[in-house]
Amino acid sequence: MFKKNLRSICRIVVSRSKFMFMHSTSCNIVMPKSHFSSLNTEVVLSTQLESVFRACSDPSVLPQVRQIHAQVIVGGVSDENTLSSRILGMYVLCGSVKDAGKLFFRLELCYSLPWNWMIRGFSMLGWFDFALLFYFKMLGSRVSPDKYTFPYVIKACGGLNNVPLCKMVHNMVRSMGFHLDLFVGSSLIKLYADNGYIHDARCVFDELPMRDSILWNVMLNGYVKNGDFNNAVGTFQEMRDSYNKPNSVTFTCILSICATRGILGVGIQLHGLVIGSGFEFDSKVANTLLAMYSKCGNLFDARKLFNTMSQTDTVTWNGLIAGYVQNGFTDEAAPLFKAMISAGVKPDSITFASFLPSILESGSVKHCKEIHSYIVRHMLPFDVYLKSALIDIYFKGGDVEMASKIFQQNTLVDVAVCTAMISGYVLNGLNIDAINIFRWLIQEGMMPNSLTMASVLPACAAMAALKLGKELHCEILKKGLDNVCHVGSAITDMYAKCGRLDLAYRCFRRMSERDSVCWNSMISSFSQNGKPEMAIDLFRQMGMSGTKFDSVSLSATLSACANSPALYYGKEMHGFVVKNAFISDTFVASALIDMYSKCGKLALARCVFDLMEMKNEVSWNSIIAAYGSHGCPRECLDLFHEMIEAGIHPDHVTFLVIISACGHAGLVDEGLYYFQCMTEEYGIHARMEHYACMVDLYGRAGRLHEAFDTIKSMPFTPDAGVWGTLLGACRVHGNVELAKLASRHLLELDPKNSGYYVLLSNVHAGAGEWGSVLKIRSLMKEKGVQKIRGYSWIDVNGGTHMFSAADGSHPQSVDIYLILKSLLLELKKQGYVPQPYLPLHPQIISKN
Repeated sequence: MFKKNLRSICRIVVSRSKFMFMHSTSCNIVMPKSHFSSLNTEVVLSTQLESVFRACSDPSVLPQVRQIHAQVIVGGVSDENTLSSRILGMYVLCGSVKDAGKLFFRLELCYSLPWNWMIRGFSMLGWFDFALLFYFKMLGSRVSPDKYTFPYVIKACGGLNNVPLCKMVHNMVRSMGFHLDLFVGSSLIKLYADNGYIHDARCVFDELPMRDSILWNVMLNGYVKNGDFNNAVGTFQEMRDSYNKPNSVTFTCILSICATRGILGVGIQLHGLVIGSGFEFDSKVANTLLAMYSKCGNLFDARKLFNTMSQTDTVTWNGLIAGYVQNGFTDEAAPLFKAMISAGVKPDSITFASFLPSILESGSVKHCKEIHSYIVRHMLPFDVYLKSALIDIYFKGGDVEMASKIFQQNTLVDVAVCTAMISGYVLNGLNIDAINIFRWLIQEGMMPNSLTMASVLPACAAMAALKLGKELHCEILKKGLDNVCHVGSAITDMYAKCGRLDLAYRCFRRMSERDSVCWNSMISSFSQNGKPEMAIDLFRQMGMSGTKFDSVSLSATLSACANSPALYYGKEMHGFVVKNAFISDTFVASALIDMYSKCGKLALARCVFDLMEMKNEVSWNSIIAAYGSHGCPRECLDLFHEMIEAGIHPDHVTFLVIISACGHAGLVDEGLYYFQCMTEEYGIHARMEHYACMVDLYGRAGRLHEAFDTIKSMPFTPDAGVWGTLLGACRVHGNVELAKLASRHLLELDPKNSGYYVLLSNVHAGAGEWGSVLKIRSLMKEKGVQKIRGYSWIDVNGGTHMFSAADGSHPQSVDIYLILKSLLLELKKQGYVPQPYLPLHPQIISKN
């Protein structure tokens, strides 16, 4: 690879000359000593060196350079230093740093040429630190740089991504008056633009008195790389107004940003300019135009352009296939792929990377494996693009083992491949593996990008690993990635799921740019973490900010209305949904059903369901859950059978709702039947939640031993939710022994949850075991566990009022308690006898 790069560099040097060196037997130079006594010797050697210099791409040149070098030394040429400097240049161009170094230290290093050659050589080889070391050694030797020194010094700064050092070099360039040189200026513009310092690049560009088309393209490409569409178009227009007219590189560059940003209108105008400028038959321009139409979703014009192209290559077909896949027309991708092969165009790694997602959508993992076999049989280069695509496709198909095998293959691995592994592990719930891959890529010296960070943060969120999440947040702040929308969304989501809603909101407020995903993430976080009023307020702020609502925004806000429950706001949202034509969205309609159900309006929920044109499993699950939560198990089961008749396949949520409804209604046999039906008839594996529902089903019916047997039969370790359900049933039915057993597990799994301590205390109190009650309360004090007060809320005339036990914070609390007291007196007159939640302690009874 090293030699190949050197040959490429040498070919560039040769291409600048019209002369071609022809190999012959005369290349082996043997000259008599008599010739070295005159000036003719120097001329002959110079001529030979010039011939070799022009043929430096040939691997056999290095021995000839060494031979000439030897003759210069032996012959005692008068101007040896000039010839030796040229020989030094030849060594550099041939990639022989060892020979160049030996010769360099024999020369008189009082002028810039030898230093320039060494700096150039190190830069060409990618040894940028050595290039800069020689530059500073040059300055220390009091040798003044010239305009040929700085382009390669600037390139070395760019290679090390050291912009501050480049600015120091820039100051020296300016002080020496070389800032007006075209080549020095081009180098500075490229470095600044590549590193995001686009303003500095523009300042250098504006200072240059002469600008060729290459310089205009460098500046334009800088704006494109930085995603600055407006300045890119402005620069393009300035170039058109100058004497340097746009060429094929210019059009390719400006069209690429239209493709990236999805700006179809400008792209169509540029297409007209391309035709007017005569570049419509240039393959690179035509391919970029096709990619622009595809990425902008205009597949009709993309296909029309494709059909009119006189020549199509792999890039052309790749652009069209990618366009169909990215726009959701996966069925069209397979015939197009076959047509590509029939046309004799050989697919490459990019083809398969674009085509593979369509295979998974239209088929299965088996079809992906068939394509994988085709890739192996035809020995296609297994580059990072193809590797990432295969890993992603296997993870999405649930084949984690195959994805891991591909990653471990002895091929190139970069940040993109590692990011695919991290996101794949997170998708399949393997969060520890995702974090281990992230740690590995850091150890390997790879630099994580914004996508990597956004992929690993959900793993921290799923594990509630707040400390690690904070460490990642610090790294994101150091790299300045916190203002990237998808990274910001991942940070807020991580903090919210780790229970730090305050930090999530603080990060959200600091974001300079927020897209709909950021807003949706924050609205959902408030809604799911007991702050529904804040979620509704954020929805309003989102609208005022000008960000467009989508189905996720509306569903999350409706969920907040359901959690309040705030029927007034829910009805307003319903009106907004209808007005903005979102009622046909099945997820929004399902959220409306859930909102009306939780607000106690079952009839309205059913009305929304009946008016839906298209119903999926989410819609059916919502209405079944609505009837279940309102204590209508028979209607639940009837709706389930209607769902089956409608051809909708039930999922794990459907059975979760049905078993829960059976449990609340005391229909134990029916609940057991549907649990078995789920696993045996529909092949749905029971999850932790299903087992918790079965424990609750038996527990409510007082069949505690069957509930315990269900826990013992679980194929995985029960979590705190399952044991907590059993403990709650023991509290209702007074089973102290099982309660003790369940509490032992709970204190290990969730030692800070006050609810479990209170439940166990109540079980002992109910059995009259007051000593055990005191022990539990002492244990809570030792572990610093505080009982969280319960609260409830009610919506009155559009206002939400919240209450907790013995709460006097409400402004009308005195009136409220007076009314409650009078109501209690009226109830007692009608025969109501208050039942204490717990039996009173014997000491309290004796006092009374």
